[in-house]
Amino acid sequence: MAKSNNLLIFILVIGVFGILSTEMGIVGILPVIADTFHISVSKAGLLVSLFALVVAISGPTMPLMFSGINRKKVMLLVLGIFILGNIVSMLTSNFTILLIARVIPAFFHPIYISLALTVAATSGTSEEARKSISKIMMAVSAGMILGVPIVTFIANVASLELAMSFFAIVNAIAFIVTLLFVPSMPVEHRISYGAQVSVLKKPIIWLSIATVIFINSAVSGVYSYVAEYLGNFAHISGKTLSLVLFLFGITSLVGNIVAGRLLAKNTLKTVVTFPIVLGIVYILAFLMTNFIGPIAIIFVLIWGVLFAIGNNISQYWIASAAPEVPDFANGLFLTCGNLGITIGTAVSGLIISGMGVQYVLLGGSVFLLLGLSSIILRTYRNSPIKQLSK
Repeated sequence: MAKSNNLLIFILVIGVFGILSTEMGIVGILPVIADTFHISVSKAGLLVSLFALVVAISGPTMPLMFSGINRKKVMLLVLGIFILGNIVSMLTSNFTILLIARVIPAFFHPIYISLALTVAATSGTSEEARKSISKIMMAVSAGMILGVPIVTFIANVASLELAMSFFAIVNAIAFIVTLLFVPSMPVEHRISYGAQVSVLKKPIIWLSIATVIFINSAVSGVYSYVAEYLGNFAHISGKTLSLVLFLFGITSLVGNIVAGRLLAKNTLKTVVTFPIVLGIVYILAFLMTNFIGPIAIIFVLIWGVLFAIGNNISQYWIASAAPEVPDFANGLFLTCGNLGITIGTAVSGLIISGMGVQYVLLGGSVFLLLGLSSIILRTYRNSPIKQLSK
C-alpha cells in the first residue's frame, strides 16, 4: 500500500510540474515569442496574464464541477487537454491561436492541482499526508521557478518550437504513466454542489482567504521585481542573475521539504511565525539596501526557503478551514493565490513608480502584517487553539 501511494504521489508530481511549467515557463521566452510573432512584449505578456486570470476565475468552480467524477478519468482528461494545447502552441504561426491554445487549458488547470492536493491529503496518516502535500507543493514551485530557466535555455540554444515542445513532452509523460500505473479512483462519497458552496458561510473561510491573499501579495509583490532590485542595488544582472534565480528555485525546493516537516510537527507555530520571519528578512534587506551587494545571494537563498514555506502554509490554511470539501477548498486556494499575485504585483508597481524599487520591501512587510492579523483573528475566533495544530 505504501509503495502504491508513493507511486501515485510521484505521478501526480510529474503532472503538476508539467501543468505549472506550461503556465509559468513561458515567462522567460516572451521576448522570443514577441519577435517570432511580430508583436510587442506587452502583448506577448497576455499569454501569462490571461492564463493566471482564467485560473483565478475557474479556481472555485471547475474543481467543484468535476469533484464527483472518477479521479483517474479527470487526470487523463486534463492532461490530454494540456497536451493538445501545447502541440497547437508549438505548431501555430498565429498569435491569436496561440493565445486560445493557452487559455482553454487554463480553465482545467485548477482541476488537476486541486485533485492532486486532495489525493495527497488522504494518502496516509496526518504526518504522511503533510509530507505528500509538500511534495505536490514542491512540484508547484519547480514548475513556477525552474520551468523558466529550463525553457529559456532550450529556446536560446535550439528554437522556440523545441522550447514549447518541452511542455507537451512533460505532460505526455504524465499522461502515459497515469494511464498505465494509476488504478481507477472512483469518488466514494459525493458531496452536493450546494453543500460544498455552503462552506462560504463560515467566517473561518473568509479569514483564511484574506490570509492567503495577503501572504501571496507580500511574496509576489517583491518577487516580481527582484531582478530590478538586484540589478540596481547589488549590480547582479545577465548570466549572474539567471544563476541567482536558479539558486532561488533550488532553495525553494528545499523549503517545501522543510515546510512539510514544520507543519507536521507544530502547525500553528509555523503559520504564526512565517509572516514575522519573512517580515524581518524584508526589513533587513530594506535597511541594508545600499550595502546589499556582498550579501544579496544569502538573502535570496533564505528567501527561497521562505517562499516555498509560504506556499505550503497558504494551501494548509484554506484546506484546514474546510476539510469536509477538499476539492472546493483547494480550488479556493488557487484562486486566492492568483489574486494575491495580481494585487501584490499591481501595488508594488505603483510603489516603484512613486517611491523606488527598494520600497516594495516595505509594501511586502505591510501585506505580511495584514496576513498576521488575519491569522491571529482566525486562531482566537476558532478555539480551542489546539484544534488548529492538529
